[in-house]
Amino acid sequence: MARRRRSLFVLPVIVFACSVAGGIYGPKLGVASAATETEDLDLDVRNFSKVLSLVEANFADRVSADKTVYKGAIPGMLRTLDPHSNFFDAREYQLMREEQKGHYYGVGMQVSPQPNGKTAVKAPFPGSPAYKVGLRPGDLIVSVDSKLTEGLNTTEIADMLKGPRGTPVKIAISREGVADLMIFTVIRDEISRKSVQDAFWIKPGYAYLKILVFGETTSREMDDNLKRLGENGIKGLVLDLRQNPGGLLNQGVAVADHFLAKNALIVSHRGRSAPEKAYVAEHGNHGREYPMVVLVNRFSASAAEIVSGALQDHDRALILGETTFGKGLVQTVYPLSDNTALALTWAHFYTPSGRLIQRDYSGKSFYDYYFRRDENARNPVDVKMTEGGRTVYGGGGITPDEKFETAKLDRFQVVLLRSGLFNFTRSYFGAHPASLAKGWMPDEPLLLELKSYLKSHGTVFTEAGFAKHHDWIKRYLAQEMYTTAFNVDESDSMFARTDPEVETAVEMMPKASALLETAKKIIVQRMKSQR
Repeated sequence: MARRRRSLFVLPVIVFACSVAGGIYGPKLGVASAATETEDLDLDVRNFSKVLSLVEANFADRVSADKTVYKGAIPGMLRTLDPHSNFFDAREYQLMREEQKGHYYGVGMQVSPQPNGKTAVKAPFPGSPAYKVGLRPGDLIVSVDSKLTEGLNTTEIADMLKGPRGTPVKIAISREGVADLMIFTVIRDEISRKSVQDAFWIKPGYAYLKILVFGETTSREMDDNLKRLGENGIKGLVLDLRQNPGGLLNQGVAVADHFLAKNALIVSHRGRSAPEKAYVAEHGNHGREYPMVVLVNRFSASAAEIVSGALQDHDRALILGETTFGKGLVQTVYPLSDNTALALTWAHFYTPSGRLIQRDYSGKSFYDYYFRRDENARNPVDVKMTEGGRTVYGGGGITPDEKFETAKLDRFQVVLLRSGLFNFTRSYFGAHPASLAKGWMPDEPLLLELKSYLKSHGTVFTEAGFAKHHDWIKRYLAQEMYTTAFNVDESDSMFARTDPEVETAVEMMPKASALLETAKKIIVQRMKSQR
Protein backbone atom coordinates (compact mmCIF):
# COMPACT_ATOMS: atom_id res chain seq x y z
CA MET A 1 0.00 0.00 0.00
CA ALA A 2 2.84 2.39 0.90
CA ARG A 3 4.54 1.74 -2.46
CA ARG A 4 1.30 2.36 -4.37
CA ARG A 5 0.75 5.57 -2.48
CA ARG A 6 4.20 6.81 -3.31
CA SER A 7 3.83 6.18 -7.01
CA LEU A 8 0.46 7.90 -7.20
CA PHE A 9 0.97 10.72 -4.78
CA VAL A 10 4.31 11.49 -3.18
CA LEU A 11 6.36 12.86 -6.07
CA PRO A 12 3.51 14.89 -7.66
CA VAL A 13 2.79 16.55 -4.31
CA ILE A 14 6.46 17.22 -3.64
CA VAL A 15 6.82 18.80 -7.07
CA PHE A 16 3.68 20.90 -6.57
CA ALA A 17 4.46 22.00 -3.03
CA CYS A 18 8.11 22.76 -3.73
CA SER A 19 7.03 24.74 -6.79
CA VAL A 20 4.77 26.91 -4.66
CA ALA A 21 7.45 27.38 -2.03
CA GLY A 22 10.07 28.19 -4.65
CA GLY A 23 7.83 30.65 -6.47
CA ILE A 24 8.44 29.40 -10.00
CA TYR A 25 4.91 30.25 -11.15
CA GLY A 26 5.57 33.98 -11.32
CA PRO A 27 3.68 35.20 -14.41
CA LYS A 28 6.47 37.38 -15.83
CA LEU A 29 9.43 35.00 -15.69
CA GLY A 30 11.47 34.68 -18.89
CA VAL A 31 12.18 31.36 -20.59
CA ALA A 32 15.79 31.19 -19.45
CA SER A 33 14.86 31.90 -15.83
CA ALA A 34 12.04 29.34 -15.90
CA ALA A 35 14.36 26.70 -17.32
CA THR A 36 16.98 27.37 -14.66
CA GLU A 37 14.47 27.15 -11.83
CA THR A 38 12.94 24.00 -13.29
CA GLU A 39 16.39 22.43 -13.30
CA ASP A 40 16.84 23.46 -9.66
CA LEU A 41 13.47 21.95 -8.79
CA ASP A 42 14.35 18.68 -10.55
CA LEU A 43 17.55 18.53 -8.51
CA ASP A 44 15.64 19.18 -5.26
CA VAL A 45 13.19 16.39 -6.05
CA ARG A 46 16.00 13.97 -6.91
CA ASN A 47 17.78 14.81 -3.65
CA PHE A 48 14.60 14.28 -1.66
CA SER A 49 13.99 10.92 -3.36
CA LYS A 50 17.56 9.88 -2.58
CA VAL A 51 17.21 10.79 1.10
CA LEU A 52 13.88 8.95 1.31
CA SER A 53 15.37 5.84 -0.27
CA LEU A 54 18.37 5.93 2.10
CA VAL A 55 16.08 6.24 5.12
CA GLU A 56 13.87 3.35 4.05
CA ALA A 57 16.86 1.14 3.21
CA ASN A 58 19.13 1.88 6.18
CA PHE A 59 17.19 3.26 9.16
CA ALA A 60 17.51 1.09 12.29
CA ASP A 61 13.79 0.31 12.37
CA ARG A 62 11.41 -0.45 9.55
CA VAL A 63 9.69 2.71 8.29
CA SER A 64 6.87 3.36 5.84
CA ALA A 65 5.91 6.18 3.53
CA ASP A 66 2.97 6.88 5.85
CA LYS A 67 5.46 7.83 8.55
CA THR A 68 8.25 9.46 6.55
CA VAL A 69 6.12 11.35 4.03
CA TYR A 70 2.57 11.76 5.34
CA LYS A 71 3.57 12.46 8.95
CA GLY A 72 7.05 13.80 8.29
CA ALA A 73 8.09 15.42 5.02
CA ILE A 74 4.80 17.00 3.96
CA PRO A 75 3.71 18.41 7.37
CA GLY A 76 7.31 19.53 8.00
CA MET A 77 7.40 21.39 4.70
CA LEU A 78 4.04 23.08 5.36
CA ARG A 79 5.16 24.19 8.84
CA THR A 80 7.84 26.32 7.20
CA LEU A 81 5.15 28.30 5.35
CA ASP A 82 2.50 29.46 7.83
CA PRO A 83 0.41 28.15 10.75
CA HIS A 84 -2.64 27.32 8.63
CA SER A 85 -1.40 25.44 5.57
CA ASN A 86 -2.08 21.82 6.43
CA PHE A 87 -2.14 18.24 5.18
CA PHE A 88 -5.23 16.15 5.94
CA ASP A 89 -5.05 12.38 6.08
CA ALA A 90 -8.12 10.43 4.96
CA ARG A 91 -9.80 10.56 8.37
CA GLU A 92 -9.17 14.27 8.91
CA TYR A 93 -10.34 15.14 5.41
CA GLN A 94 -13.55 13.15 5.87
CA LEU A 95 -14.33 14.97 9.13
CA MET A 96 -13.64 18.35 7.54
CA ARG A 97 -15.99 17.60 4.64
CA GLU A 98 -18.71 16.36 7.01
CA GLU A 99 -18.48 19.60 8.99
CA GLN A 100 -18.63 21.72 5.85
CA LYS A 101 -21.54 19.80 4.35
CA GLY A 102 -23.41 19.72 7.65
CA HIS A 103 -24.48 16.07 7.43
CA TYR A 104 -23.25 12.47 7.62
CA TYR A 105 -24.75 8.99 8.08
CA GLY A 106 -24.85 7.45 11.52
CA VAL A 107 -26.84 7.37 14.76
CA GLY A 108 -26.61 11.08 15.63
CA MET A 109 -24.93 11.65 18.97
CA GLN A 110 -21.81 13.14 20.52
CA VAL A 111 -19.56 10.86 22.54
CA SER A 112 -16.90 11.93 25.01
CA PRO A 113 -14.04 10.27 26.92
CA GLN A 114 -14.35 9.85 30.67
CA PRO A 115 -11.63 10.03 33.36
CA ASN A 116 -12.06 6.29 33.99
CA GLY A 117 -11.05 5.51 30.40
CA LYS A 118 -14.58 4.72 29.26
CA THR A 119 -16.60 6.55 26.62
CA ALA A 120 -19.99 8.08 27.35
CA VAL A 121 -22.83 9.50 25.33
CA LYS A 122 -22.44 13.28 25.64
CA ALA A 123 -25.64 14.31 23.83
CA PRO A 124 -27.95 12.67 21.28
CA PHE A 125 -29.01 15.18 18.63
CA PRO A 126 -32.75 16.03 18.82
CA GLY A 127 -34.76 13.88 16.42
CA SER A 128 -31.82 11.60 15.59
CA PRO A 129 -32.06 7.77 15.64
CA ALA A 130 -30.09 7.72 18.89
CA TYR A 131 -32.49 10.23 20.46
CA LYS A 132 -35.57 8.35 19.29
CA VAL A 133 -34.53 4.97 20.74
CA GLY A 134 -33.85 6.52 24.15
CA LEU A 135 -30.08 6.83 24.44
CA ARG A 136 -29.26 9.67 26.80
CA PRO A 137 -26.31 11.66 28.17
CA GLY A 138 -24.21 9.70 30.64
CA ASP A 139 -24.80 6.28 29.08
CA LEU A 140 -21.46 4.44 29.01
CA ILE A 141 -20.85 2.66 25.69
CA VAL A 142 -19.76 -0.92 26.45
CA SER A 143 -19.84 -2.41 22.96
CA VAL A 144 -20.84 -1.65 19.39
CA ASP A 145 -22.06 -4.61 17.32
CA SER A 146 -20.66 -6.92 20.03
CA LYS A 147 -17.18 -5.38 19.79
CA LEU A 148 -16.03 -4.15 23.20
CA THR A 149 -15.08 -0.48 23.30
CA GLU A 150 -12.56 -0.79 26.12
CA GLY A 151 -9.21 0.55 24.92
CA LEU A 152 -10.74 2.38 21.95
CA ASN A 153 -10.70 6.16 21.66
CA THR A 154 -13.72 8.28 20.87
CA THR A 155 -12.75 8.65 17.21
CA GLU A 156 -12.65 4.88 16.75
CA ILE A 157 -16.00 4.45 18.49
CA ALA A 158 -17.59 7.28 16.48
CA ASP A 159 -16.40 5.57 13.27
CA MET A 160 -18.05 2.32 14.38
CA LEU A 161 -21.35 4.14 14.89
CA LYS A 162 -21.30 5.61 11.38
CA GLY A 163 -22.37 3.62 8.35
CA PRO A 164 -24.70 3.47 5.35
CA ARG A 165 -28.20 4.84 5.73
CA GLY A 166 -30.75 2.21 6.78
CA THR A 167 -28.24 -0.20 8.32
CA PRO A 168 -28.64 -1.34 11.95
CA VAL A 169 -26.04 -1.01 14.70
CA LYS A 170 -26.38 -2.66 18.10
CA ILE A 171 -25.15 -0.57 21.03
CA ALA A 172 -24.72 -1.99 24.54
CA ILE A 173 -24.64 0.63 27.28
CA SER A 174 -24.30 0.82 31.04
CA ARG A 175 -26.71 3.27 32.66
CA GLU A 176 -26.53 4.58 36.21
CA GLY A 177 -29.29 3.04 38.33
CA VAL A 178 -29.85 0.10 35.95
CA ALA A 179 -28.28 -3.19 37.04
CA ASP A 180 -27.99 -4.90 33.65
CA LEU A 181 -26.60 -3.74 30.35
CA MET A 182 -29.13 -2.09 28.06
CA ILE A 183 -29.10 -3.05 24.38
CA PHE A 184 -30.28 -0.59 21.73
CA THR A 185 -30.63 -1.43 18.05
CA VAL A 186 -30.36 1.82 16.12
CA ILE A 187 -31.05 2.25 12.41
CA ARG A 188 -28.55 4.63 10.89
CA ASP A 189 -29.88 7.65 8.99
CA GLU A 190 -28.71 10.94 7.54
CA ILE A 191 -27.70 13.21 10.40
CA SER A 192 -27.96 16.92 9.77
CA ARG A 193 -25.69 19.11 11.87
CA LYS A 194 -26.87 22.63 12.49
CA SER A 195 -24.39 25.41 11.91
CA VAL A 196 -26.87 27.93 13.32
CA GLN A 197 -28.60 27.42 16.65
CA ASP A 198 -32.34 28.02 16.81
CA ALA A 199 -32.85 31.77 17.10
CA PHE A 200 -35.19 33.09 19.79
CA TRP A 201 -36.49 36.29 21.38
CA ILE A 202 -34.45 37.37 24.39
CA LYS A 203 -37.17 39.86 25.21
CA PRO A 204 -39.90 41.38 23.06
CA GLY A 205 -38.36 42.79 19.90
CA TYR A 206 -34.82 41.63 20.64
CA ALA A 207 -33.57 38.46 18.97
CA TYR A 208 -30.59 36.20 19.60
CA LEU A 209 -28.88 34.15 16.89
CA LYS A 210 -25.70 32.09 17.24
CA ILE A 211 -23.61 30.83 14.31
CA LEU A 212 -21.48 27.85 15.33
CA VAL A 213 -19.43 27.45 12.15
CA PHE A 214 -19.61 28.62 8.54
CA GLY A 215 -20.61 25.51 6.58
CA GLU A 216 -22.29 25.02 3.23
CA THR A 217 -25.80 25.73 4.58
CA THR A 218 -25.07 28.51 7.11
CA SER A 219 -26.53 31.50 5.25
CA ARG A 220 -29.70 29.54 4.41
CA GLU A 221 -30.07 28.40 8.02
CA MET A 222 -29.67 31.97 9.24
CA ASP A 223 -32.22 33.29 6.74
CA ASP A 224 -34.69 30.58 7.75
CA ASN A 225 -34.29 31.43 11.44
CA LEU A 226 -34.80 35.15 10.89
CA LYS A 227 -37.81 34.48 8.68
CA ARG A 228 -39.30 32.20 11.35
CA LEU A 229 -38.98 34.93 13.98
CA GLY A 230 -40.36 37.58 11.64
CA GLU A 231 -37.36 39.74 10.81
CA ASN A 232 -39.40 42.84 10.10
CA GLY A 233 -40.38 42.88 13.77
CA ILE A 234 -36.81 42.83 15.07
CA LYS A 235 -35.84 45.93 17.08
CA GLY A 236 -32.33 44.65 17.84
CA LEU A 237 -30.27 41.52 17.11
CA VAL A 238 -27.54 39.85 19.14
CA LEU A 239 -25.36 37.91 16.68
CA ASP A 240 -23.17 35.47 18.60
CA LEU A 241 -19.90 34.50 16.88
CA ARG A 242 -18.05 33.39 20.02
CA GLN A 243 -16.08 30.13 19.66
CA ASN A 244 -16.79 30.22 15.90
CA PRO A 245 -13.62 28.94 14.16
CA GLY A 246 -14.72 30.14 10.72
CA GLY A 247 -15.22 27.95 7.67
CA LEU A 248 -16.23 28.74 4.13
CA LEU A 249 -15.45 32.20 2.78
CA ASN A 250 -18.55 32.38 0.58
CA GLN A 251 -20.78 31.72 3.59
CA GLY A 252 -19.13 34.46 5.62
CA VAL A 253 -19.73 36.80 2.70
CA ALA A 254 -23.38 35.70 2.41
CA VAL A 255 -24.02 36.29 6.12
CA ALA A 256 -22.51 39.79 6.01
CA ASP A 257 -24.47 40.49 2.80
CA HIS A 258 -27.73 40.00 4.71
CA PHE A 259 -27.02 42.92 7.05
CA LEU A 260 -25.22 45.45 4.84
CA ALA A 261 -26.49 47.84 2.19
CA LYS A 262 -26.47 46.54 -1.36
CA ASN A 263 -23.08 46.96 -3.09
CA ALA A 264 -21.27 47.53 0.22
CA LEU A 265 -17.77 46.05 0.26
CA ILE A 266 -17.57 43.00 2.54
CA VAL A 267 -14.01 41.68 2.15
CA SER A 268 -11.22 41.51 -0.38
CA HIS A 269 -8.26 39.19 -0.78
CA ARG A 270 -5.04 39.12 -2.72
CA GLY A 271 -1.91 37.01 -2.85
CA ARG A 272 1.39 36.65 -4.66
CA SER A 273 -0.10 34.85 -7.64
CA ALA A 274 -3.71 36.00 -7.24
CA PRO A 275 -5.07 39.38 -8.33
CA GLU A 276 -7.14 41.30 -5.82
CA LYS A 277 -10.75 40.19 -5.64
CA ALA A 278 -13.45 42.14 -3.85
CA TYR A 279 -16.73 40.73 -2.51
CA VAL A 280 -19.69 43.09 -2.23
CA ALA A 281 -23.23 42.73 -0.93
CA GLU A 282 -25.22 41.45 -3.90
CA HIS A 283 -28.62 41.35 -2.21
CA GLY A 284 -28.28 43.74 0.71
CA ASN A 285 -30.42 44.23 3.80
CA HIS A 286 -33.48 45.56 1.91
CA GLY A 287 -33.61 48.57 4.19
CA ARG A 288 -33.66 46.57 7.43
CA GLU A 289 -31.27 48.47 9.68
CA TYR A 290 -32.14 47.38 13.19
CA PRO A 291 -29.26 47.82 15.66
CA MET A 292 -26.92 44.86 16.11
CA VAL A 293 -24.45 43.74 18.75
CA VAL A 294 -21.97 41.08 17.63
CA LEU A 295 -20.38 38.88 20.30
CA VAL A 296 -16.82 37.69 19.67
CA ASN A 297 -14.01 36.18 21.70
CA ARG A 298 -10.44 34.96 21.25
CA PHE A 299 -11.70 31.84 19.46
CA SER A 300 -13.67 33.73 16.80
CA ALA A 301 -11.62 33.30 13.63
CA SER A 302 -11.49 33.45 9.85
CA ALA A 303 -15.01 33.80 8.38
CA ALA A 304 -16.26 34.97 11.79
CA GLU A 305 -13.71 37.79 11.53
CA ILE A 306 -14.81 38.58 7.98
CA VAL A 307 -18.37 39.12 9.23
CA SER A 308 -17.48 41.05 12.39
CA GLY A 309 -14.84 43.12 10.54
CA ALA A 310 -17.25 44.07 7.76
CA LEU A 311 -20.03 45.04 10.18
CA GLN A 312 -17.57 47.05 12.29
CA ASP A 313 -15.99 48.89 9.34
CA HIS A 314 -19.42 49.92 8.06
CA ASP A 315 -20.50 50.89 11.61
CA ARG A 316 -23.40 48.48 11.11
CA ALA A 317 -22.90 46.73 14.46
CA LEU A 318 -21.31 47.22 17.85
CA ILE A 319 -18.67 44.54 18.52
CA LEU A 320 -18.65 43.25 22.12
CA GLY A 321 -16.29 40.80 23.80
CA GLU A 322 -12.61 39.95 23.38
CA THR A 323 -10.13 40.52 20.56
CA THR A 324 -10.62 37.81 17.96
CA PHE A 325 -8.08 35.17 16.96
CA GLY A 326 -6.52 37.05 14.04
CA LYS A 327 -6.64 34.62 11.11
CA GLY A 328 -6.58 36.56 7.87
CA LEU A 329 -5.18 33.86 5.60
CA VAL A 330 -7.21 32.27 2.81
CA GLN A 331 -6.74 28.56 2.09
CA THR A 332 -7.81 26.44 -0.85
CA VAL A 333 -8.22 22.73 -0.17
CA TYR A 334 -6.74 20.57 -2.94
CA PRO A 335 -8.11 16.98 -2.93
CA LEU A 336 -5.37 14.39 -3.47
CA SER A 337 -5.24 10.64 -3.98
CA ASP A 338 -6.14 8.15 -1.23
CA ASN A 339 -8.82 10.58 0.04
CA THR A 340 -6.23 12.97 1.43
CA ALA A 341 -6.05 16.72 0.88
CA LEU A 342 -3.79 19.75 1.08
CA ALA A 343 -4.99 23.08 2.51
CA LEU A 344 -2.68 25.74 1.11
CA THR A 345 -2.63 29.45 1.95
CA TRP A 346 -2.71 31.50 -1.24
CA ALA A 347 -3.97 34.93 -0.19
CA HIS A 348 -4.59 37.38 2.66
CA PHE A 349 -8.00 38.89 3.30
CA TYR A 350 -8.68 42.53 4.13
CA THR A 351 -11.70 44.18 5.75
CA PRO A 352 -13.61 46.93 3.89
CA SER A 353 -11.40 49.64 5.40
CA GLY A 354 -8.34 47.79 4.10
CA ARG A 355 -6.92 46.41 7.33
CA LEU A 356 -5.22 43.02 7.47
CA ILE A 357 -6.59 40.90 10.29
CA GLN A 358 -3.83 38.25 10.30
CA ARG A 359 -1.60 38.28 13.37
CA ASP A 360 2.15 38.20 12.96
CA TYR A 361 3.45 34.62 13.19
CA SER A 362 7.11 35.24 12.36
CA GLY A 363 9.76 34.49 14.95
CA LYS A 364 7.57 32.36 17.18
CA SER A 365 6.59 28.71 17.50
CA PHE A 366 3.19 27.50 16.36
CA TYR A 367 2.42 26.67 20.01
CA ASP A 368 3.00 30.29 21.00
CA TYR A 369 0.99 31.46 17.98
CA TYR A 370 -2.05 29.42 19.00
CA PHE A 371 -1.88 29.49 22.80
CA ARG A 372 0.17 32.49 23.94
CA ARG A 373 -1.44 35.41 22.21
CA ASP A 374 -1.03 39.06 23.04
CA GLU A 375 -4.59 40.29 23.43
CA ASN A 376 -3.50 43.84 22.62
CA ALA A 377 -1.43 42.95 19.53
CA ARG A 378 -1.98 45.23 16.56
CA ASN A 379 0.02 46.83 13.81
CA PRO A 380 0.50 50.55 14.62
CA VAL A 381 1.19 51.21 10.94
CA ASP A 382 -2.03 49.51 9.75
CA VAL A 383 -4.40 52.29 10.87
CA LYS A 384 -7.73 52.66 9.09
CA MET A 385 -11.07 54.42 9.55
CA THR A 386 -14.61 53.09 9.65
CA GLU A 387 -17.34 54.70 7.56
CA GLY A 388 -18.30 56.77 10.55
CA GLY A 389 -14.72 57.97 11.10
CA ARG A 390 -13.70 55.70 13.98
CA THR A 391 -10.09 54.48 14.13
CA VAL A 392 -9.46 50.74 13.72
CA TYR A 393 -6.24 48.76 13.51
CA GLY A 394 -5.10 45.74 11.55
CA GLY A 395 -2.62 43.01 12.33
CA GLY A 396 -4.17 41.60 15.49
CA GLY A 397 -7.67 40.32 14.90
CA ILE A 398 -10.86 42.35 15.39
CA THR A 399 -10.66 44.55 18.47
CA PRO A 400 -14.11 44.90 20.07
CA ASP A 401 -15.75 48.30 20.43
CA GLU A 402 -16.65 47.34 23.98
CA LYS A 403 -14.74 44.77 25.99
CA PHE A 404 -16.38 42.00 27.95
CA GLU A 405 -13.74 39.96 29.70
CA THR A 406 -14.59 36.49 30.91
CA ALA A 407 -12.76 35.55 34.10
CA LYS A 408 -10.18 32.79 33.73
CA LEU A 409 -11.40 29.47 35.12
CA ASP A 410 -9.73 28.22 38.28
CA ARG A 411 -8.82 24.58 38.91
CA PHE A 412 -12.13 23.77 40.63
CA GLN A 413 -14.17 25.11 37.71
CA VAL A 414 -12.06 23.15 35.23
CA VAL A 415 -12.70 19.92 37.16
CA LEU A 416 -16.44 20.64 37.20
CA LEU A 417 -16.50 21.25 33.45
CA ARG A 418 -14.40 18.23 32.55
CA SER A 419 -16.34 15.64 34.48
CA GLY A 420 -17.80 16.75 37.82
CA LEU A 421 -21.12 18.22 36.62
CA PHE A 422 -21.54 15.62 33.88
CA ASN A 423 -21.01 12.69 36.28
CA PHE A 424 -23.26 14.20 38.94
CA THR A 425 -26.02 14.61 36.36
CA ARG A 426 -25.55 10.97 35.32
CA SER A 427 -25.82 9.89 38.96
CA TYR A 428 -28.81 12.15 39.68
CA PHE A 429 -30.91 10.89 36.79
CA GLY A 430 -29.98 7.34 37.70
CA ALA A 431 -32.12 7.82 40.81
CA HIS A 432 -34.70 10.34 39.51
CA PRO A 433 -36.96 10.55 36.47
CA ALA A 434 -35.19 12.13 33.48
CA SER A 435 -37.54 15.10 33.32
CA LEU A 436 -37.67 18.68 34.60
CA ALA A 437 -40.25 21.43 34.58
CA LYS A 438 -39.99 24.16 31.95
CA GLY A 439 -37.94 27.07 33.25
CA TRP A 440 -36.38 24.92 35.99
CA MET A 441 -33.11 26.00 37.59
CA PRO A 442 -31.09 24.25 40.33
CA ASP A 443 -32.18 25.12 43.86
CA GLU A 444 -30.14 25.14 47.08
CA PRO A 445 -30.98 21.55 48.14
CA LEU A 446 -29.72 20.30 44.78
CA LEU A 447 -26.50 22.30 45.15
CA LEU A 448 -25.99 20.71 48.58
CA GLU A 449 -26.48 17.31 46.94
CA LEU A 450 -23.89 18.24 44.30
CA LYS A 451 -21.47 19.35 47.01
CA SER A 452 -21.83 16.02 48.84
CA TYR A 453 -21.37 14.08 45.60
CA LEU A 454 -18.18 15.96 44.74
CA LYS A 455 -16.71 15.39 48.22
CA SER A 456 -17.54 11.68 48.13
CA HIS A 457 -15.79 11.34 44.77
CA GLY A 458 -12.58 13.02 45.83
CA THR A 459 -13.05 16.49 44.33
CA VAL A 460 -11.05 18.96 46.39
CA PHE A 461 -12.60 22.37 47.02
CA THR A 462 -13.32 24.79 49.84
CA GLU A 463 -16.64 26.11 51.05
CA ALA A 464 -15.47 29.59 50.12
CA GLY A 465 -14.55 28.42 46.63
CA PHE A 466 -17.96 26.81 46.14
CA ALA A 467 -19.74 29.94 47.40
CA LYS A 468 -17.60 32.14 45.13
CA HIS A 469 -18.82 30.26 42.04
CA HIS A 470 -22.39 29.75 43.25
CA ASP A 471 -24.15 31.39 40.28
CA TRP A 472 -21.68 29.97 37.77
CA ILE A 473 -22.25 26.44 39.13
CA LYS A 474 -26.04 26.80 38.93
CA ARG A 475 -25.89 27.84 35.30
CA TYR A 476 -23.46 25.16 34.15
CA LEU A 477 -25.21 22.44 36.15
CA ALA A 478 -28.50 23.47 34.53
CA GLN A 479 -26.83 23.18 31.11
CA GLU A 480 -25.91 19.55 31.80
CA MET A 481 -29.26 18.64 33.31
CA TYR A 482 -31.29 20.28 30.54
CA THR A 483 -29.42 18.17 27.98
CA THR A 484 -30.67 15.00 29.66
CA ALA A 485 -34.15 16.16 30.69
CA PHE A 486 -34.94 17.96 27.42
CA ASN A 487 -32.32 17.98 24.65
CA VAL A 488 -29.18 19.81 23.66
CA ASP A 489 -31.13 22.52 21.79
CA GLU A 490 -33.15 23.38 24.91
CA SER A 491 -29.92 23.34 26.91
CA ASP A 492 -28.26 25.78 24.50
CA SER A 493 -31.27 28.08 24.59
CA MET A 494 -31.37 28.14 28.39
CA PHE A 495 -27.62 28.76 28.53
CA ALA A 496 -27.86 31.74 26.16
CA ARG A 497 -30.86 33.23 27.97
CA THR A 498 -28.92 33.24 31.26
CA ASP A 499 -25.64 34.49 29.76
CA PRO A 500 -24.42 37.73 31.40
CA GLU A 501 -22.71 38.77 28.15
CA VAL A 502 -25.94 38.36 26.19
CA GLU A 503 -27.71 40.48 28.80
CA THR A 504 -24.99 43.12 28.39
CA ALA A 505 -25.45 43.01 24.60
CA VAL A 506 -29.16 43.79 24.95
CA GLU A 507 -28.34 46.68 27.29
CA MET A 508 -25.99 48.08 24.64
CA MET A 509 -28.59 48.17 21.87
CA PRO A 510 -29.16 51.94 22.28
CA LYS A 511 -25.42 52.46 21.84
CA ALA A 512 -25.43 50.26 18.73
CA SER A 513 -28.35 52.27 17.37
CA ALA A 514 -26.53 55.55 18.04
CA LEU A 515 -23.43 54.21 16.30
CA LEU A 516 -25.46 53.38 13.21
CA GLU A 517 -27.24 56.75 13.13
CA THR A 518 -24.02 58.73 13.65
CA ALA A 519 -22.34 56.88 10.78
CA LYS A 520 -25.31 57.65 8.50
CA LYS A 521 -25.09 61.37 9.25
CA ILE A 522 -21.32 61.46 8.67
CA ILE A 523 -21.70 59.64 5.36
CA VAL A 524 -24.39 62.10 4.22
CA GLN A 525 -22.22 65.07 5.22
CA ARG A 526 -19.24 63.57 3.41
CA MET A 527 -21.28 63.11 0.23
CA LYS A 528 -22.52 66.72 0.36
CA SER A 529 -18.99 68.05 0.78
CA GLN A 530 -17.84 66.08 -2.27
CA ARG A 531 -20.43 67.64 -4.59
